[in-house]
Amino acid sequence: MEISNPTRFNLDRCVLEFDKALRLILGEPVARRPSPAESIPEENLNHELRRHAAALMRVNHCGEVCAQALYQGQSLASSNEDLKGALAKAAREEADHLAWSAQRVRELGGRLSLLNPLWYAGSLALGYAAGRLGERWNLGFLAETERQVEQHLQGHIERLGGRDAKTRAVIESMQREEAGHRRTAETLGARELPEPARHGMRLAARLMTTLSYWI
Repeated sequence: MEISNPTRFNLDRCVLEFDKALRLILGEPVARRPSPAESIPEENLNHELRRHAAALMRVNHCGEVCAQALYQGQSLASSNEDLKGALAKAAREEADHLAWSAQRVRELGGRLSLLNPLWYAGSLALGYAAGRLGERWNLGFLAETERQVEQHLQGHIERLGGRDAKTRAVIESMQREEAGHRRTAETLGARELPEPARHGMRLAARLMTTLSYWI
């Protein structure tokens, strides 16, 4: 009769999660689904607009790095299988967003953020902390994160001003799926976070997006 070894299980999981982190930060993301921009012809954009669009997509790519780390941290702290399933589904879709964003940055002649390891580490810790607060607060954090991402992506659509249809197609598809993740969290019983927590999340997001636009 085989006796389970909790220490071995935890060690194995730590190795698995560390491998996931390395693949995310250093690897080349591969999407399971084609990019929403795949069938849209490239416009003749001037240099300044290409630089601006690439920077916006670099910010979005950073957001997806953060999302993967948040989900990973939240899942590590949770024992609820329904919640872990919802987080896993969201993470799979966000992995496509990660690949689409990286692809669009390259197409526009840009580069990914040099600060991605920092964003990943901070988001992983934040996600784990949220998960330790309990299931409903964990879901509330997920719902509020997705709500703020929806607003952030809408701002990018507006900043493009009707130009660069390929970039807009990627952002709009990401925005629809973020809304779906928010609704799932709400359906599972998410609690509304207090205003100081929401405000703190907005400030942290503003710091990340500002730095990632340039670095």
